[in-house]
Amino acid sequence: MKKDQVLDQRHRPLRDLRISVTDRCNFRCTYCMPKEIFGDDYQFLPKDHLLTFEEIVELTKIFVELGVKKIKLTGGEPLLRKDVYKLIAMLSKIEGIHDIGLTTNGVYLKKYGSKLYEAGLRRLNISLDAIDDDTFRRLNGRDVSAKTVLANIDYAVSIGFSVKVNMVVQKGVNDHQILPMTEYFKNKRIPLRFIEFMDVGNTNGWNMKDVLIKKDIVKMISSVYSIEPIDENYFGEVAKRYRHQDTGSEIGFITSVSEPFCSSCTRARISSDGKLYTCLYAHEGFDLRDFIRSGKSPEEIKMAIERVWQTRKDQYSVERTENKGMLNKNKIEMSYIGG
Repeated sequence: MKKDQVLDQRHRPLRDLRISVTDRCNFRCTYCMPKEIFGDDYQFLPKDHLLTFEEIVELTKIFVELGVKKIKLTGGEPLLRKDVYKLIAMLSKIEGIHDIGLTTNGVYLKKYGSKLYEAGLRRLNISLDAIDDDTFRRLNGRDVSAKTVLANIDYAVSIGFSVKVNMVVQKGVNDHQILPMTEYFKNKRIPLRFIEFMDVGNTNGWNMKDVLIKKDIVKMISSVYSIEPIDENYFGEVAKRYRHQDTGSEIGFITSVSEPFCSSCTRARISSDGKLYTCLYAHEGFDLRDFIRSGKSPEEIKMAIERVWQTRKDQYSVERTENKGMLNKNKIEMSYIGG
């Protein structure tokens, strides 16, 4: 398959595609879907507004022609999308895709894990913000035990998945869990990534005073463990990676606030209702679902995507750091676009 190189205004190639398959989630984490806003009567997208699996596959093939090599399925909670393993089986057959991953809170892995693996999925990013039960129950807003997620992580590893665990750190909320999480996953030899609390969307009450930055997390971990930085695996890798000197276990840091990585961002995002976004902090997207359902040809859709990417110049995190007054920008919610 011939691939066209497409670059944005800052000469960044298109390499990664993150696809939200649902805007629904079984958690109500305060930094993503606070239950005061996303209550029991919240109106999520109707089923016919969601991209079908066939539409997702059609779009993915076009993105691959434009240089995409990696796919990540997100949500909401993607395992709430009925038969999502069938989508993975369809995506796995597309020539040119080197990697398919899925983000999940881990609750449904024992229920669906074997089907996901059989469909061709090999990589999971599992969100877990605490291993202390009281803290975790409070954070997820649904009284789910950390033990449930930890058991499902063990299950996923046992059937062959490559697993990374993501922890969103909020100062004064769950920062006391940094060292227990480090110890636990160090011993499990499972990579752990600390994510700086980000101002995604408009509902999570973000304030810079609640952000514990990478430098301070590294200092905290280094007071107990001997860690050292390691080189990135590829251009555009999000995590700044370290390893424990004694075991080689890996930890990483997603530093969107303190050390923005906009200059090497190669990611496009498709919302569950088919809108294309070129930044996690975007406020509007390009409607690809309308293009597909109005009968546009693959070549016409490809040209439209190309135009969107070529005009892209997003660097929200850099502008935030440079105090350019972007903090009150009307941004799309993370639960809608995916992380």
